[in-house]
Formats: sequence, C-alpha cells, structure tokens
Amino acid sequence: MTSPKPQKPKAKSQKTTARKLKPTRAEKAANTRAALLDAAVDVVGEVGYLGAMVSLITTRAGIAQGTFYNYFESLQDLLDQLLPTVGRFMLDYIQDRSVTAKTEAEREEKRFQAYFSFLEEHPAYYRILYEAEVYSAESSRQHRETVARGLRRILERARSAGEIVECEPRELEVLTYMMLGARHYLSMRYSRDGDQPAKFPKWVSKAYMKFLAKGIYQ
Repeated sequence: MTSPKPQKPKAKSQKTTARKLKPTRAEKAANTRAALLDAAVDVVGEVGYLGAMVSLITTRAGIAQGTFYNYFESLQDLLDQLLPTVGRFMLDYIQDRSVTAKTEAEREEKRFQAYFSFLEEHPAYYRILYEAEVYSAESSRQHRETVARGLRRILERARSAGEIVECEPRELEVLTYMMLGARHYLSMRYSRDGDQPAKFPKWVSKAYMKFLAKGIYQ
C-alpha cells in the first residue's frame, strides 16, 4: 500500500499575513510610550528640564499632543520617569561592557571606562542626570540609591573574595559613595568641553585605578 501523496500547503492570503504582522494594541501603546520617552531624552538634552514642553516632545516623537495624556498624567510625570528609564539603560550598557572581567578590580576599571563611554555616546544623559537633582528630586534620589545598591553589592562580593583587604563591612558604604563621588566630579571635569561631550582621557582611568589599588597615603 502506497503512502498518501503529501498535500501542497495552501498559500496564506495577504489578508491573513497582514493581520499577523499588525501590532497588537498593547504593542502599539508600548511603542508610543517609548517614543515619547525617547523624544523627551532628546528635548531635555537640548533645552533642559526647564525648557521642556509637551508640544516639543510630541512634535519630536511625531505624535499628536492630545495623545500624550493617554500615557503620562502630566509633563512632570514624564520627567520623573526619565532618569530611571535612562538609568536602567546606562546600567545595562555598563554591565555588558564589564561582564568579561576576570577580577573585581578589572571589572571596576571596565565599569568606570564604560560609564564615560556612555556619556560620550549619549550626551543627553549628562544633563538629565545633573538637572534631575533640582527638577526631579525624587527620581534623582531613587536613581542614586539604585546605583549605590548595585555598587555596594559588587564591593561586598569583592570583599568576600578577598580582593578588598582591611575593610570593615560598615565601611563598604563609605567606599561606595567615594567611588560614586569620583564618577560625579570626574565627569564634570573631563567628560565635557564647554557644552559639548568630550573624549574621556584614558590616563584619568589609570589614575582612578591607582588610587583604588594603593590609596594616596602610606
């Protein structure tokens, strides 16, 4: 008995294909919200929090102004979500560029360099970060605490591995904020040339790591 001849699959109609490719309502909403946030990053990067307006953001996003309020209660609501959104993107960027390190010290050097590479590639973040302290204080506090918690966990891991010596557990928080303070002030000094982003000097990273490895007093 011979096997039945396989039937040729029926061609899908253009109508069926188009229906499957059409984004769902939830996908469209997510895309619109993301477009508004992306536009807000550009606008705030150019004119600051104080100069940002709903009309500027919606025009940049190519979205009707009335649509804005379907996604955010107010302009301040969007601005309060701006730093946490960009901050998560920044942390992922740094993580991707430090994951191959063999030791915690090497990983810190890669993280430090990645932070300044991020500022160079995404110059709007610099203004968002520093102006948020005034115009979106709660989001600035949340972002600072998120970054500090992550760095504190990294230092705890380094201490457990014996890569940090002569350090009491309570001193890890001090080290955390010393390292964050270094990023803060070094970015103010070396990541900008006037109002424009600047190439971060490699020797600054070397000096930073020398300080961490040896300190300055004997």
